[in-house]
Amino acid sequence: MQSRPPRPTRRGLLGAAGVLSSALLLAACGADTSGRYESGYVSGDGVTTEIAPAERDEPLEFSGETFDGEDFSSVDRQGELLVVNVWYASCPPCRKEAPDLQAVHEEYADQGVSFVGVNVRDSAGPAKAFEESYGITYPSLPDQDAEIMYELRGQVAPNAVPSTLVLDREGRVAARISGAIDPSTLRAMIDKVLTE
Repeated sequence: MQSRPPRPTRRGLLGAAGVLSSALLLAACGADTSGRYESGYVSGDGVTTEIAPAERDEPLEFSGETFDGEDFSSVDRQGELLVVNVWYASCPPCRKEAPDLQAVHEEYADQGVSFVGVNVRDSAGPAKAFEESYGITYPSLPDQDAEIMYELRGQVAPNAVPSTLVLDREGRVAARISGAIDPSTLRAMIDKVLTE
């Protein structure tokens, strides 16, 4: 008669979940000490994903305090589109796409489209210097402890830095760009969701 392996304990499962979430964060954000990512970040290749309205998951809900000390909640943005950009200041493709993100933000500001950044690495000093340097006027939330990234997991989660999600009026992920945005692609995604 074979003996059965011991049943996992709650503590063991929580520990495993913590290790897994740490590994996923490093995979998503890159790690300066990782030999796999010489540049210190994991860059996507610009692959896009779009999800038909009937196939979208539940709304995402995340909140926090912006680098400017303002409260932000994705729930407060339901009823409009929300573009979520995952970034950090020393990430080369994040610097490359920053002017384009700001331009698209300005273009759609009066059409019920909001933008928010999720900064996965920086303290307020480097983040605000980046925003000032690139003229970024939409808010960003610090997320060094990956709490927001955890809330963004699901059907189509950010899987690179940078990543950009387009949330529909219900707060559901409608589209993702993995890697630096192409502004015309982002505009097309926003336009499509605006017509729903």
